[in-house]
Amino acid sequence: MTLIGTSIDDGRNPLADASQRPYWLDRAGVIPLPRPSLADADIDGTVDLVVVGGGFTGLWAAIEAASAGRTVVVLESDRIAGGASGRCGGFINASITHGIPHGHARWPDEMSAIVSLQTALWDDTLRLLDEWGGAGIVQPVGKLTVATRSHHAPSLADSVELLRSYGQDTTLLDRDELATIVRSPTYYAGYRHATANGLCDPTRLAALLADVAERFGVRIRERSRVEAIEDEPDRVRLRCSTGSVRARRVLLATNAATPLLRRVRVRVIPVYDHVIVTAPLTPEQWDEIGWARGDAAAAPGITDAGNQFHYYRPTPDGGLLFGGWDATYHFGGRIDATYEQQSATHRLLVEHLRQTFPVLHDITVTHAWGGPIDSTSRFTPYIGTAVDGRVGWAIGFTGLGVGSSRFAALAALDLFDARATERTALSMVRRAPLPFPPEPLRTLAVKATKRSLIGEDETGRRNLWLRLLDRVGVGFDT
Repeated sequence: MTLIGTSIDDGRNPLADASQRPYWLDRAGVIPLPRPSLADADIDGTVDLVVVGGGFTGLWAAIEAASAGRTVVVLESDRIAGGASGRCGGFINASITHGIPHGHARWPDEMSAIVSLQTALWDDTLRLLDEWGGAGIVQPVGKLTVATRSHHAPSLADSVELLRSYGQDTTLLDRDELATIVRSPTYYAGYRHATANGLCDPTRLAALLADVAERFGVRIRERSRVEAIEDEPDRVRLRCSTGSVRARRVLLATNAATPLLRRVRVRVIPVYDHVIVTAPLTPEQWDEIGWARGDAAAAPGITDAGNQFHYYRPTPDGGLLFGGWDATYHFGGRIDATYEQQSATHRLLVEHLRQTFPVLHDITVTHAWGGPIDSTSRFTPYIGTAVDGRVGWAIGFTGLGVGSSRFAALAALDLFDARATERTALSMVRRAPLPFPPEPLRTLAVKATKRSLIGEDETGRRNLWLRLLDRVGVGFDT
């Protein structure tokens, strides 16, 4: 990001009174209603499916299975949307391949079919949300990608050309054209991607999906952490601290939490991401910035074009959500609540926000949080089954799971039933991502990759390490 001389060290701390809870989970009347915990005598007999995880993937899987007549239980260790689903930026798009350019680089022969599949699923999802009373939860307002370094600007034209070749509504914007939408001294150029892109209120979405699931007969149990999965003849037993339940099938939709199956752990790592949200901006501040005057129903989300990037958007109450940039992996893939509060990272986000919009030099931050993202080596979901088809998983969304979670849930259910579908025919479903190396090589590789990506952002050139990763199919070409 181009520096323009703004400094956070102005004698006051804009983070001093910031809540450590995610903004989306700190709003009365919006967060999902509490559900009971699992008890020993709670669920009799053997259910058809137990879903472990009460985020978007788990809730979509529960709805799809229950609507087909199956008995379903959802076990969530915390609260509905208490993990990544309630900690994200609320960006949503149709892509199941971490963006069309990334999918084109990985699977060019399949990409036309993938785009058709994901667009149809996007349209159907919006239709369902409207039918279920969720109109307005998803706003299909598109997305802006902006170049904040001069050498990033020329590549935007290539991205637009590629997106258009797949029928996407995209508009290339020079600096002056971009300034008619949003004004920042850090921008050189940008493009708007209007097709199947938008913003959502993630906790409203999760609350709706949970309610719909229960309408279909799904039993949701919160504060019910699964401690063990035990294989029994023709079924699986899940043990929680508060009780147990038996199922014919188990779907792990646990995002970045340590996978309950050892074979999955080598292919998914948790990477911490951090976010801040500001107090509502004044009308004068929005006038200076533009960007639809902060109307979350009209303003597209924005991301930087670099490897290290920010994502930002207006919040429903007229503030700004600003996240990204300093993704962090901790040795051994350790997950710890103390990692969610990283003052240096949050202060850096404040400084970058001020650089992006200098009119916000005296802004106050109301919320600052972090959380782990489930990342695979190719940046796309990992979907599969084991234990004679009785246990499956759908994880590894690498930060773009809001829109692709329904696809992953459907693909996992297809695999359970051994159904040959358009989804199960895709290489990204048939083939697992490359495993990460064991420690300490894993940490060394992550650090080397991060340094290389920063170097490419600064120089515009990919070094030998990144070119090697490209050759073996690792997802660091976007």
